[in-house]
Amino acid sequence: MRGAGELLGELAVLDDRPRTASVIAAEDCRVHIIPASDFLAFVDRHGLQTALLRHAIARVREAETVRLEMATAAVPLRLASALGRLLQAASATGAQYVVRLTQTELSQMIGASRNAVGAALKPWREQGWLITETAGGLLIRDIASIQSHANADR
Repeated sequence: MRGAGELLGELAVLDDRPRTASVIAAEDCRVHIIPASDFLAFVDRHGLQTALLRHAIARVREAETVRLEMATAAVPLRLASALGRLLQAASATGAQYVVRLTQTELSQMIGASRNAVGAALKPWREQGWLITETAGGLLIRDIASIQSHANADR
């Protein structure tokens, strides 16, 4: 999950191999495609090699954390973590955030059934921490409470 200003495809550029990531936009966005040779020339010209390597290593560590979570954590914790990552990537500011993904899309994201996602959302909705929108999507009102609740159920 990435937000405004994020860099995608840097690992493929660094190791000169085909990219393995794919991207699905949750909202309208503008992207800039930069040829690898131009990107690497920019990195060299501005002395950004170390920063780029740190960024790439952070991505690998993040992916490993998500993989471990997907393999071992219960659905509510996986969902709360995914919602937290979505909100971190969001460009919106304020007390409430809209997640424009359906429950089916969320279930695919965390490797769970749609019914399991619905069951995880139910107590959060009852507490008023989120609202499910009829057209699909969620209005997140209190991500901290959602994450605390999910962690308490470990």
